[in-house]
Amino acid sequence: MFSPTRFVFLAGAFVFLTAVPVQGTEEFANPPRPFPVVMGEQMAANLVDLIFLFDRVASDPPTAKTPDYLQRVSQASSPFYNDYLEYRQGRIDRAELLRQLPHVAMMGDSLTQHFHISSPISLFWRARTQRRKNWFLDTDPDPASIWSVYERLETFTPLVAMEYNGAGALVAPSRASEGMRRRIVRTRNLSGQARQILRNKRFPDLIMIWIGHNNLDWVEGLSSNEREHPEERLQEIAMQFRQNYTEPLQELIDRAKMENHKVAIVVFGLANLDTFFQARRKAEALHARNPALYPYFESGNRSFESLKPPYQKNMVRLSLMLNGEMRLMVSSLDQQIKDRPNVQVQYSDALAKVNFSRLELINPADAWHPSVQGHKALAAAAFSALGPSLKFLGIGPKRTISPASELTAQRTR
Repeated sequence: MFSPTRFVFLAGAFVFLTAVPVQGTEEFANPPRPFPVVMGEQMAANLVDLIFLFDRVASDPPTAKTPDYLQRVSQASSPFYNDYLEYRQGRIDRAELLRQLPHVAMMGDSLTQHFHISSPISLFWRARTQRRKNWFLDTDPDPASIWSVYERLETFTPLVAMEYNGAGALVAPSRASEGMRRRIVRTRNLSGQARQILRNKRFPDLIMIWIGHNNLDWVEGLSSNEREHPEERLQEIAMQFRQNYTEPLQELIDRAKMENHKVAIVVFGLANLDTFFQARRKAEALHARNPALYPYFESGNRSFESLKPPYQKNMVRLSLMLNGEMRLMVSSLDQQIKDRPNVQVQYSDALAKVNFSRLELINPADAWHPSVQGHKALAAAAFSALGPSLKFLGIGPKRTISPASELTAQRTR
């Protein structure tokens, strides 16, 4: 699969990567770095991209479109029928016809990806190449696969879906570097994901955001005494989190105001960590009796120290604080757009209500990320929250907009 040169380079890269701890809250700890260091990291990341250019061929593209969209828009009952007629008459090309379809974008971290901790080479490959196969975007018609949000929307409208999420993504200052590890696996923080969207000519109709889990490693860089008294640290993280989230979200809203179509943005609260830790403790007991079960369980504790039992309570507490900050942020931004009838911003706790206490919902390799069953539960919860946004956009089934139960008869998972 790899030439000797590429294999040696990959092995060397991962000696470096596995030796450097993950910086979950680097926006608080990292001082400005010398320009030569920044340039060196950028050159190294570009070199990896060049050497492993072939992995783009092996990757599923981060964009998906309804395969039979042309047939569907050719129906007289389609809301895009007039656009289809213009296409048939040669007034617009197929690319322009495709731009008329609803566009849905997903921003987030590894909980929105087909991702889990594994061997270094496998992790590297998955982080760089694994798109789709997640709760937002899955195109596998197998009934045993994930019935994703994209597929659920596709039952009543042709559309284009785009993934911008990445493993290890943070809510960090826009000026902060993504770091060597994230650059090598092509991960962008929230601000970088927003910049990707803003660069596109076609702005999405619906933007879904689920990010912030990598900001929960509150113990990183703290002394023993500070870990015993974390109140100041937690408040600092929460305050900085809201500030760093607001900036890219404001940029997206400002662009949405200038669009000639409606734009809905849904900000999802973080996962239910209280129930997640219930499942993780069960997995820990099973792993202790049989290390072959959840073989990468300890990897999470090493790279994300707040996962350890002594720190879990405050990690749960911090997640609730960040959810509160997101709720207040959305409420404040919503006040700014009251005179903009084409823009809607919504906070949703749908994903925060998913009960992860069942072992089958967490990954059997690391007991940290969602399993296939976990992705299925997240897909159902996320879709159930889209009713107000879909109604605002004028997209939905003929009889009803929101409940997933109306669509389950069309595809049983």
